[in-house]
Amino acid sequence: MTSSDRTASGAPATGQLVELSHVIRAGMTTYPGLPGPQIIPYLTREASREHYAAGTEFVIDQLKVVGNTGTYLEAPHHRFSSGADLSSISLARTVDVPAVVVRVAGARQPGVDVSALAALHVSGKAVLLHTGDDARFGTRAYADQQHFLTRDGAAWLADHGAMLVGIDGVNIDDTTDLERPAHTLLLGADILIIENLTGLDQLPPAGAQLTAVPLRIEEFGAIPVRAYARLPK
Repeated sequence: MTSSDRTASGAPATGQLVELSHVIRAGMTTYPGLPGPQIIPYLTREASREHYAAGTEFVIDQLKVVGNTGTYLEAPHHRFSSGADLSSISLARTVDVPAVVVRVAGARQPGVDVSALAALHVSGKAVLLHTGDDARFGTRAYADQQHFLTRDGAAWLADHGAMLVGIDGVNIDDTTDLERPAHTLLLGADILIIENLTGLDQLPPAGAQLTAVPLRIEEFGAIPVRAYARLPK
């Protein structure tokens, strides 16, 4: 049994796994205006045959992608030049983090405010905003009809010690607000952000554990992650 097969308390981790990430495909749109990923052959299978024994072949591809592609994690460096980058994020902050889910899917108001959060115990938790926006991922409506975390909501989460905040929408902020208050308040408080999650409808309000480990890249603020949750047994 490996360390990934155990919970933070050391007990065996036996709950069902739930996928929370979108598939990354060449040319896909995550955020309007950002370039889609490019998958470019470096060594094709055909060319590799010249270097190996008969019947042996490999493929090596290049991936050209902006950090904010698909389901991605943001570190403080994304917002602040002196903020912690991806290489400094410890595994303890992104592996088996206890999660609480905030259900706002179908809400008339697009902003997730303190009223939706105040009853929650969020200290040391991953707070996941389930808006239902992921059903429109890849369409124009995904960006045009978005939910977001309000300035007051972000301030409340920062004041109450959330470890990570995620949303199944295009942005944690109202994209019409160029001050980006949620990013500023959360990343300023060293709270990690995950955007473009999916599958949050499969999680219970509490009891699941979130894992979303980024690559260790210096001077980098955002990168796609394979996010998943482990359900309570």
